[in-house]
Amino acid sequence: MRLSISLVTLALLCSPNGAADDAPPRPNILWITCEDMSPDLGCYGDLYAVSPNIDRFAAQGVRFTRVFTHAGVCAPSRSGIITCMYPTSIGTHHMRCPGVPPPHVKCFTEYLRAAGYYTTNNVKTDYQFAPPLTAWDESSRSADWRGRAPGQPFFAVINLTVTHESQVRKSAAEFEHLRRGLRQNQIHDPAKAVLPPYYPDTPVTRRDWANYHDNITFMDRQVAEILARLEADGLGEETIVWFWSDHGRGLPRAKRWLYDSGTRVPLLIRVPEKYRRLASPADPERLHPGAVNDDLIAFVDLGATVLSLAGVPVPGHFHGRPFLGPQSAPPRQYVFGARDRMDEAYDVIRSVRDQRYRYIRNYLPQLGYGQDIDYMNEMPTMREMRRLHSEGKLRGPEASYFLERKPVEELYDTLADPHEVHNLAADRAYGDVLERLRHAHIEWAAETKDTGLIPEPEIDELERPGGRWEQTAAPRFVLRDGKLEIACETPGASIACRVDGEERWRLYTGPLALAAGAKLHAKACRLGYHDSD
Repeated sequence: MRLSISLVTLALLCSPNGAADDAPPRPNILWITCEDMSPDLGCYGDLYAVSPNIDRFAAQGVRFTRVFTHAGVCAPSRSGIITCMYPTSIGTHHMRCPGVPPPHVKCFTEYLRAAGYYTTNNVKTDYQFAPPLTAWDESSRSADWRGRAPGQPFFAVINLTVTHESQVRKSAAEFEHLRRGLRQNQIHDPAKAVLPPYYPDTPVTRRDWANYHDNITFMDRQVAEILARLEADGLGEETIVWFWSDHGRGLPRAKRWLYDSGTRVPLLIRVPEKYRRLASPADPERLHPGAVNDDLIAFVDLGATVLSLAGVPVPGHFHGRPFLGPQSAPPRQYVFGARDRMDEAYDVIRSVRDQRYRYIRNYLPQLGYGQDIDYMNEMPTMREMRRLHSEGKLRGPEASYFLERKPVEELYDTLADPHEVHNLAADRAYGDVLERLRHAHIEWAAETKDTGLIPEPEIDELERPGGRWEQTAAPRFVLRDGKLEIACETPGASIACRVDGEERWRLYTGPLALAAGAKLHAKACRLGYHDSD
């Protein structure tokens, strides 16, 4: 089968920067991302936080208050971001599974590259499949916008890791070294921490909470350095800058779970004045500095929104809806989430969140909340909770994590109960809310073809029959009308090529006119397959 050789119209490739000569200018877009962090920042009202640079950035842009990932853990979350598809629909929902998405699923950055954008990633991928050559112009520890051609618009991702779960539990000596980079008034006093009610109030849990916030403060300085570099290159007014985290805080009953503590994240977007009408045609003023947006936004919407801002058509198969740009969709009524296998522990949990309420459906209620996961058990707070539970010293919300069974359904009023510790599912006063969100879950599962109830070994066999990895077919070449066309028989494959020893692989989007004697090297790529050689 011949691959369609153009992801977007070839007219987009008629000028040096990939845009038609008479097309409006397209913004640069920069994502500054961090890991394992809830909206625990001063600009979101956290009085314990020390985040002056991010707070200043928030005052220059829009603060989004209801942004949710579909999974409270990194790899499934990032799988949905890069494909704009729910992982439960494309077989990438189990943590650290080697997924094989359907043929029509691509990294959204391929559409940007085809439209002439220079795309870079620094450096984490973690998509539940190996990123293909066609996903990025460069993915490395040094990648940023500086390698692009003159006048070429860019989409760059810079990922900061200091807030990751593993960094909270560093040794005292490691934290002493980190804190040398902070002023004394930036170091968090454990005695002043305000803990969620589901944590026992002990020196151990307070120390983890303080460590987590110290890491945020250190990351805050890294954000300032990136923004300063952008300004030094004269790109501040040419670039739409985003800041967000990949899921909620990396502590027990947050990361891996579908409560707000695991799925609600910060999102800040600064739109230069020259691009505000592009980003919000109906109401540019809603993007003015210091604005607040309370719309529900799902992580599958992020990539679709980048395409909309870049002037690239959003593919019809995306689950994501743009919330900025000419292709903006109406605000969501609901956002959805899923928890499946986490490392060595299986579970099947689904959630629906509207502006106020969260509904959770536990498909394996016979499994308690407190399953053993080796990596999670390395966190001092988790060890402290297990120790106190074994000694019978936990009470109220602190003890709920160790119930032997989960309820089939959970319902929380996040306005009255932001920590989601009072389950209202059995309260008749909330019967209408329960039924509405229950129905929304059933509809979403059917519409998106949720594969969560299919055993993982059966999914693996469907994706890799006999346990064998498939490889894309080698590209084939056809000379037509004096130009070279490249095709691949593997459904869904993309093609990367290099001409005359070019340093980087380019995304093939159409016939090539090669000089006599030019040397061409091409590879075919498909998500979840091995590249052709």
